Amino acid sequence: MAIRSATLADHTAISNLLTQLGYPGTEDFLPGNLERMLEQPSSKVLVYEDEGKVAGFIAIDFLTQLVVKGDFIRISCFSVDENTRGKGIGKALEGYITELGKERDADRIEVHCHTRRTDAHRFYYKQGYTELPKYLMKSLADKI
Repeated sequence: MAIRSATLADHTAISNLLTQLGYPGTEDFLPGNLERMLEQPSSKVLVYEDEGKVAGFIAIDFLTQLVVKGDFIRISCFSVDENTRGKGIGKALEGYITELGKERDADRIEVHCHTRRTDAHRFYYKQGYTELPKYLMKSLADKI
């Protein structure tokens, strides 16, 4: 069991996890998106590997703030294989990024989670997250 930085070779496993999360059809564009994220110093994609198999991943961005010292972290995507949920993999990945944030003087971690993902909400509450009452979005695409 180990948490490590993702590589391009992980794209198939990550695509499968995205399908489980409700985002099918990422196989064609995921390698390019993953490559761009891996090249960005402000982005990280981490995988949890168990016995040579990717059992979960988390993608984050560090965002610089003008009004306070340090960054904040935004979780852009987070999934644990449905066959291994409840075994501490998500907690390990979330704990890992919490430590990364502390190293960079980040003041918070943010995640946007669809209202239908009630299991994910319970997970985040257990990790110490609180719900903020308002989130505004302007769509720049036909489909998000």
